[in-house]
This record gives sequence, structure tokens and C-alpha cells, in this order.
Amino acid sequence: MNAAMTPRSHYGLEKHGILNAGAIYWNLPTPFLYEQAIRRREGRLSHLGPLVVRTGQHTGRAPKDKFIVLDEETKSQVWWGEINQEMEPARFQILKQRLLAYWQTKDLFVQDCLAGADPRYAMPIRVITETAWHSLFARNLFIQADHEQLMKHVPEFTLFHAPNFHAIPDMDGTRSEAFVVINFKEKLILIGGTHYGGEMKKSIFTVLNYLLPQRDVLTMHCSANKGKDDDVAIFFGLSGTGKTTLSTDRARTLIGDDEHGWSKEGIFNLEGGCYAKVIRLSPEAEPEIYETTRRFGTILENVGFNSVTGKVDLNEDLLTENTRAAYPMSHIPSAMRRGMGSHPRNIIMLTADAFGVMPPVAKLTPAQAVYYFLSGYTAKVAGTETGVTEPQATFSACFGAPFMVLSPSIYSSLLGERIAAHDVKVWMVNTGWSGGPYGVGQRISIGHTRAILKAALEGSLGEVPTREDSNFRLQVPEACPGVPSEILDPRSTWKDKHAYDEQAKKVAEMFVNNFKQFEEKTSPDIRNAGPRPD
Repeated sequence: MNAAMTPRSHYGLEKHGILNAGAIYWNLPTPFLYEQAIRRREGRLSHLGPLVVRTGQHTGRAPKDKFIVLDEETKSQVWWGEINQEMEPARFQILKQRLLAYWQTKDLFVQDCLAGADPRYAMPIRVITETAWHSLFARNLFIQADHEQLMKHVPEFTLFHAPNFHAIPDMDGTRSEAFVVINFKEKLILIGGTHYGGEMKKSIFTVLNYLLPQRDVLTMHCSANKGKDDDVAIFFGLSGTGKTTLSTDRARTLIGDDEHGWSKEGIFNLEGGCYAKVIRLSPEAEPEIYETTRRFGTILENVGFNSVTGKVDLNEDLLTENTRAAYPMSHIPSAMRRGMGSHPRNIIMLTADAFGVMPPVAKLTPAQAVYYFLSGYTAKVAGTETGVTEPQATFSACFGAPFMVLSPSIYSSLLGERIAAHDVKVWMVNTGWSGGPYGVGQRISIGHTRAILKAALEGSLGEVPTREDSNFRLQVPEACPGVPSEILDPRSTWKDKHAYDEQAKKVAEMFVNNFKQFEEKTSPDIRNAGPRPD
């Protein structure tokens, strides 16, 4: 396909300082990006059509390699610290100029897209990369512009993606050769030294987490779906809690699986595709996501691949546990193209408690909702990371601290306001362990979790009598259709009740210690809404 034939705006690459490049491929559609990726040996065509790629030693995000350029505005606005590290403007300019020099004579792929399904808040973006498969990734994950929009496209933010270009730490002030640098003044993102596709989508999400709250839009690391009568539900949860799996439900319409905005008009997807974890994906438990791994247009990242038969193995974890599928929303039959919904009736906060002490479901007060949102709790289990030999608590503010640019109190205040304004019911759902911690107890059945969600979203669970969990001060339903009553009380599932009491107290104390960082910026009712270890 002649690159000159594809739609493109008059806002050329020279506007970004890109000169003397090789061939420039503008907004190539999926089949032609496949051709380029395979011809350039960037990936392999697998059985049934997915494109299989490898990301080298970088098989996940590199949060310690993320920087924000310091300027007059970001100096006072950004939540600086280990997550948002500062870079001096002079160092940014040196890094950018070296990248631009490196790109001279290189072939480049351009995708002009949108971030944000609501036209009132949509941000035109441009992704420029040196690889065809990453251009396909951008086409899958962001919202595709139509022909007329492409002809008039002027990006409000641009992403330079150079996976084969490496930083020089001593010169560039980076921690390693990999880097993700956001410059809000120049409206430019630089990514290099890593092929991991997730850095692209999360860097744009980070930008939106800075810009949209300033327009009174709560940006959220969550999935969302809606029922037949337009009852919208949003699902917060860190990796491994089941956020993508549980929100992708044939009985409900998927709005989006990972990133949303909540404005005064309702919620909207920030993306145009999904980036699902697929290790040991089950065709029975996750049928719609499973089918995407057998579709043309899907990118399979670090998934097991037989080079003789061309077939993939979703159970293989030789490269990483973090195997991924990147696909457009159109690959999910129950997904909506419009990506917008009304104000949610229910909020689900997912946790995978590997200590085995959290109830499978609990109803939260508005103050508790903010408390547990700021806490963002889940737990890592033994074997998932090097050095992890027993369950470890993970607290990630707003269920997405690595992507939050502003103080967590800003996002939590917006959440509290929205919950109060729309009388939203909030539930905590534990998809972790019961009957003991990881290695002793059993993981809560996904069937039981789906039954809990069905009852909560249909409204029947809200009518059930509750009891207070003495450790976490949560209101726990005494019954739920399709779920054995004894499972609803985690203490009753343990053989050693004393061991449960000790473990629950330990986890409650973790919450209290973690929340100390937020106490100064939260009201007394929120500070007092958390656990009270005896």
C-alpha cells in the first residue's frame, strides 16, 4: 500500500522537529501494519490470525524509569516522589535532540488517534514509532479517528516511541537505559529503551490524569459495564484481582476494561481497545477474552508460541507471567462502540486478599468508599515475583498510583463528590483466598464471585441483613443467592480461629499504617472509616 494514499493531516512531522526521516507510513490500517511487522521480522503470524511479538527483557512496566519535566506549573501541581520523578528541562532537551538525530533516515509509523470517547473531553493525540507492531498497538488501544478527523488532525499531545533507542543514564539523568518522560509544557512524551506496549497506553493515561481533573473530570483506573436498563457499574482493582475478567460479562455491555473518566454528564472510556492479561486464560471462565486471542488484529505479547505449528500456548510462562493481548473493543461482542454511559449505580472495589481474612463481599459507607479507594489494597502471592515467598500486602493509592500525577486527595475528593451526588452504592469484593492464606486456603470460586456481583448489581444484595466485621468495620451480607453462607464469614472458614484473629489484626494494622500518609488531607469521618485493630 502506498503510504501517500492513507489519510493524513497537513500538520506534518516537521512540526515536531522530525527531519530527514526515511519512509513515513501514515495511519496504516491493520492488514498493512501486519505486512510491515512481518516483513521487518518484528512478529510472527500465528494460527487463526493474532500477531505474536516479543518485548525482550522488558516484559512489564518500568515505574522507576518514569519522569516528568519540571516547569513553573508542574513544580506546584505534581505529586512528586518515587512515582513521579522530576527531570530538568535541559536534560529533556538533550535526550530529545539525540532521539531526533537517531531517527534521521529511519522509517517511521504515525497513528493519529483520540483519547477519550466523550467528544466534549476527547484529546487528539499522535503516536510516532519506529516499529509497525507498536503502531498497530496504538491503533488498537486508542480511539480511531474517522477520515474527516484525520484530515484536520492537530495533536494536543504527541508520543515519540523509540524502543531501540537507549538513554545514557549519566548524561540523561535516568535510572537505566529505559525511560518514559512526559513534558506537559511541550505536550510531548518520550519513550525509549523498552518494547513493552503497556508503556504507551499508560503514558497517555498519565497525561489525562493530570489534565482532566482540572476540568472537573475524575480519571479512574477501572473497568466499566452496564446492564439492560442502563445501570452502569465501575470496577476498581489492581492486577490479579479480576477487573477485566469480571467486567467482561455476556449479560452486560462492556464500556471499557481499564481507563475511564467520570464527568458531570456521566462516564466515558478513555481508550478504544483492551490490554488484557492472558496467562492461563480459561475459555470457560473468560470466554469473550479467550476468543480475542484467536482473532486477526490481536497482538499477543510474550505468549507461548510454537514456531513449527504456529499455535500459541496461553499456559506458557517461560518469558513472563505478564503475558498480554492487545485488541480493539470490536473484538468483544458484548462491548459498545460509543464508549459512554450514565452515572454509575454501583462501584465495585476488587481486592485479591492473599492473607485470607477479608470477606468475599462487603457494603461500604461513602466515607469507607473514600478510605478504601485511597488505600487501593491487594496482595501479591508467593511465586509471582522474585523474592516473594509469602503473601505481601500492596497498597496503590486510587487503585493506580503509578499513573496518578496529582495528589491522591484530588481524585478521592472527586470520587466522594460523585458518590454523594448520585447516591452510588459501593461494594468491596474479595477475589482472593478463603479458609486460610495463600498456600493453605483456597481461592474464592469465580462462580461465587460472579453470583455476588449479580446480586449486587441487580439490587437484591442491598436488601439482605448485614453484620459488622469487627476487624475492618465492614457491613457483610449474611446471605447471597448462589453462595454458601459460611463463605461470607471468612473467620468461619478457618480451622484455626486464633490464627485467623492474629492474621486479621495484622492486615488491619497494615491499613492503618499505610493510611497515615493521607491523614492530613482527609476529613475526620474518612480517617475514622478504616479498620481499628484491637
